[in-house]
Amino acid sequence: MEEKMNILLVGDIFGRCGMDFIASVLRETVAEENIDFVIANAENASGGNGLSTADYYTLADIGVDVITMGNHTFGRKDILSIFENESNVIRPLNYPKGTPGEGSTVVGGKGKRIGVINIMGRVNILNIDCPFAAVTAEIERLKDKTDIIIVDFHADATSEKRAMGFYLDGKATCVFGTHTHVQTADECLLPRGTAYITDLGMTGAEQSVIGVLPEAAISKFVTALPTKFEHAHGKARMCGAVLTVDDETCKALSLKRIVKR
Repeated sequence: MEEKMNILLVGDIFGRCGMDFIASVLRETVAEENIDFVIANAENASGGNGLSTADYYTLADIGVDVITMGNHTFGRKDILSIFENESNVIRPLNYPKGTPGEGSTVVGGKGKRIGVINIMGRVNILNIDCPFAAVTAEIERLKDKTDIIIVDFHADATSEKRAMGFYLDGKATCVFGTHTHVQTADECLLPRGTAYITDLGMTGAEQSVIGVLPEAAISKFVTALPTKFEHAHGKARMCGAVLTVDDETCKALSLKRIVKR
């Protein structure tokens, strides 16, 4: 019988609604999907902007093994002490040299060395270092220290994300996208075996504009005036994917989208 490892990839957790919901469904999901390891993006977890110490400990307590971030990494000063004390929270690797935090981590899971790399796109986000050059160097550095390499590409443009997927095909076990908060239906195994999806989606309020009250988002677009983005609440969902990896070869076998309501 083929031995497998199942890794749960959780899309951007947004605000209190997202935090409360993942806390209520993660353990159940882990049991239902036979999950061995959990990675979640939490750059919007605390008030939609960054990650607080309290929310970090909540995520760690419910079973998240590695937390990735994005362009809101430094939205809260708590992240500085989190980076000093915790090795399982990472920020985009291609921030300029000297930026606090690390862009990758290696964590044990089911007897495997799982390398997780966080990178960020440059189209419509921040003018930072080249993600392609940064991830190439990091994979080279980690390849002899890991059995599995998973990349969270926090980016806005679908074209940039898909280009990264093909660029890393055969070099990473999985490349998944975050940031846009809308789950895409293009999950696949690329020609050289890398599992890929453009965006995992969002964990947060279902009736929202990527986490924000629809009325607030509409007002912004209709009036073009500064608008306070109030967070939506109510019915929530957790979007993500389950990556299945062959225990012996450490190659991706499948990538399955999931939505928990």
